[in-house]
Amino acid sequence: MIDLYTFAKSLESDSCEILVDTPMSRHTSFKAGGNADVIALPKNVNSLTVTLKSAHKNNVPVTVMGNGSNLLVKDEGIRGIVIKTTGMDPEIEVDNEIIRCSAGTSLTKLCVAALENGLTGLEFAYGIPGTVGGAVFMNAGAYGGEIKDVLKTVQHITPEFDTESADASALNLGYRKSFYSEHPEYIIATAEFKLQKGDKAEIKAKMDDLIGRRKDKQPLEFPSAGSTFKRPEGYFAGALIEQCGLKGCRIGGAEVSEKHAGFIINRYSGTASDIIELIDHVKKTVKENTGVTLEPEVKIIP
Repeated sequence: MIDLYTFAKSLESDSCEILVDTPMSRHTSFKAGGNADVIALPKNVNSLTVTLKSAHKNNVPVTVMGNGSNLLVKDEGIRGIVIKTTGMDPEIEVDNEIIRCSAGTSLTKLCVAALENGLTGLEFAYGIPGTVGGAVFMNAGAYGGEIKDVLKTVQHITPEFDTESADASALNLGYRKSFYSEHPEYIIATAEFKLQKGDKAEIKAKMDDLIGRRKDKQPLEFPSAGSTFKRPEGYFAGALIEQCGLKGCRIGGAEVSEKHAGFIINRYSGTASDIIELIDHVKKTVKENTGVTLEPEVKIIP
């Protein structure tokens, strides 16, 4: 493998910012995790493709991320290169009822753009702390809505570094999964959504209502990665965790939120190991007491 510093310098350009030996705690919402050897922030799809191709050519391991709102990086950090899509062109295009943007666009910014153009269908996503790419990757959802309800097409980069478009109907979108979660070698570049014309006042009222509910019920004031566990069939993870008396349970700086047991928060500047140990303790306790196996929604890397 090529010397990583040399590799990093070879990628640096007007269309790709490079960071070397950077703490991932600065790039994830959990505010924990070791250093990444190299972080690249390509500014467009072409630069993203060039970066992927160069890493492959030089046998450099690649991790692709958005804004890190659903990631927990271990304390050992990440070897190779992390490609962060939030540096990509944030311009949002609106064509009648179709809205397009890059994978690195924040969901909140996309929802605001839909509101400004009188388009309804994305209100459920307002306040989800992720990017469009991450939302498509895991078919993000909340309050009865899911990305699959409004996604039209996705432009992705294939393992052969070709750019292709895929119709949403072919992406196996299900509960917190998609073609991309099953085939992470395909990299989401842009997405296109089909919305409907609506009344701006009604759209705004719904967005305000949902963000209000989030603030009332979720521990948004502390670092976390949102809901820590997927919803088990027939149950709610938070209710099971609370039933087991785990609210407020703490390991190191990590804590099961007193406000919502479905959230593990990094309340006291904990390490990734603290958070992982608490996740494992919650899983074990819930399994022993209820027979239900909880599956983390948070992606732990590497």
